[in-house]
Amino acid sequence: MEKKDKNDLKCRKCRREGEKLFLKGEKCSSGKCPILRRNYPPGVHGPKSRTRLTGYGIQLREKQKAKRIYDLKEKKFANYVAAASSKKGDTGQFLSAILETRLDNVVFKIGLAKSRKHARQLVSHAHIIINGKRVNIPSYQVKIGQVIGLKEKDKKSEKFKTTLENLPKHQAPSWITLNAENAEGKIVSMPQGDDLKQNFDPKLIIEYYSR
Repeated sequence: MEKKDKNDLKCRKCRREGEKLFLKGEKCSSGKCPILRRNYPPGVHGPKSRTRLTGYGIQLREKQKAKRIYDLKEKKFANYVAAASSKKGDTGQFLSAILETRLDNVVFKIGLAKSRKHARQLVSHAHIIINGKRVNIPSYQVKIGQVIGLKEKDKKSEKFKTTLENLPKHQAPSWITLNAENAEGKIVSMPQGDDLKQNFDPKLIIEYYSR
C-alpha cells in the first residue's frame, strides 16, 4: 500500500496525469521528482490503474492537465474557454494565449517566482507592479508594452536575494524582454507559435467543452 504524503499534493497531481506538470519549480527538474520513482497514479491501486481512455476520457485528462498547470478552478477555466470560443480563428491558440498572459503566469515566466502558485502569492500580496503601479489581481491580462516587475522595496529585501541573483541566468520566452538588473520584464508581443506549446492539447479541451 502506498503511503500518502499530504505535503506532496502537487506531485500527486503530476502522477495522476502520468507526466511532469512542473508545479514545484526546481524540484520538478531534479532527481528528487517523485514521478521518476513512482510513475503511476496515486492511491492503493495506482500501479494497476492505468487504463485505455475513451475519446471523452482523453479530452477530460487534457482539460485537467491545463487546469492543474495554471492552478485554476473549473468556473474560471470554463470562462476562458468561452472567451476563446467567441473569437474568430484558432480557438485553441486563443485559449493558450489567454492562459499565458495571466499576470501570475507572466511573473513566473519572467523568473520572479519559482512556480505559478508562488507567482500568484507575490501578486496577491502586492509585490508586483505594472508600469510602476501595484496590481494585485493574478488573473489580470497583460498587454503589449507593459513592464512587469518587483516593487523597489522588494528589490532590496533579503527575501528576494536568491531570486535576483539567479535572474541573469533565467531564459524568458521570446515575447518578454527580461531586464535582470531591474528585476522586470517588458511584454513586446503576444505569445504565439512555439511560445504557446504546452504539454496539453488545447484543441481537445475545446472539444471537451463543445460536446
